[in-house]
Amino acid sequence: MRALHFGAGNIGKGFIGYLLNKTGYELCFVDVNQKAIDRFNQTNRYLVETLEEGQTVEVVSPVSALNSLTQEEEVIERIAQADIITTSIGIDNLSRIAPIISKGLLNRVKRNENKLDIIANENAINASSTLQAEVEKQVSAEKMETILRFVGFPNSSIDRLALSKESGEDEIALVEPIYEWVINKKEMANHELPPITGATYVDDLKPFIERKLYMVNMGHATTAYIAFLFNEPTIQSALEKPEIEQFVRGTLNETAQYFIKKFNVQEDELDDYIDKTLIRFKNKNISDNIFRVGRSPVRKLGANERLVKPARELFELGLPIKHLSAAIAAAFLFDNSDDDESVTLQNYIREHGIENAITHFTQINDHTILNSVKANYYHLKTQNYSDLIALITR
Repeated sequence: MRALHFGAGNIGKGFIGYLLNKTGYELCFVDVNQKAIDRFNQTNRYLVETLEEGQTVEVVSPVSALNSLTQEEEVIERIAQADIITTSIGIDNLSRIAPIISKGLLNRVKRNENKLDIIANENAINASSTLQAEVEKQVSAEKMETILRFVGFPNSSIDRLALSKESGEDEIALVEPIYEWVINKKEMANHELPPITGATYVDDLKPFIERKLYMVNMGHATTAYIAFLFNEPTIQSALEKPEIEQFVRGTLNETAQYFIKKFNVQEDELDDYIDKTLIRFKNKNISDNIFRVGRSPVRKLGANERLVKPARELFELGLPIKHLSAAIAAAFLFDNSDDDESVTLQNYIREHGIENAITHFTQINDHTILNSVKANYYHLKTQNYSDLIALITR
């Protein structure tokens, strides 16, 4: 079996490629980093190190790689031959690979009628549908109809911390032991292949996608933004402070109520999920820099993103959002000169004021939420964050 994966980054190596290899796929990466591509092709392997007590190192092989910029014909041919195609390149980059994928699919349907699934594993809701829409822009409606007779774009939800480290000759991915890959089986075209080892197949993906985004990603970002105020360098060092852990747990407890009300999830199930999430965040085998976790605050403050969407949903349900409104305020104070989005955010606040910034970036128009975020912002800006957190978590 042949798997083609776009994106040889940390998630591609340490998560998606790793599990595809475990399932028995011969793995080929598509990337633009020629140094990494050459290393894959020279060694025909890479290593995955699990960050836990008694750390284990596993070899992923056979592995090859292609450059989508300089080896377009070879990539198109691989698309025609692949049994499964996956991505992990970032939601904003899906439009960049859509042209070559569309060419490959048009070539494929002329000569290969085997069903194919293309799964975009990005940190976003319905990323595969986004990729499908980008492919549709590249071909006529008639040709897309032909493609969709053979090709599915099942959406997925992924959750695993993956990092990397330098090595003399090997690519090494560093991963936490806990992970989750959930795939919408209703959207699949090919049900003949063996299930991917470690993946879960469900009929309704929405609760899993939202739980990952509005709990794990929200809690992670919240920790980073609060840690920044406390001058803590990592997620792990921040959560050693009881008041920060208590605050982050408070945001998770608030968002849990959304899942209880909307999806009828049992409270004890979510309590366990919150405990597991915080244990993951506190893993001392990982040093998770807050600037990495908090990067791109403009995107993370979006109306349907991890901080704002659960706050809006809970407010409409008449449920408390005091922790979440403070977390949103903290995001507006995240100031990293090496992060283009952080620079954009801070410049906008200086030019237009915090109230206009909140409305502009979050699309929050309700005066109650807006005033709460604004009040928290000013309180945090005066560096009374310890007092504020103590007040909120009381």
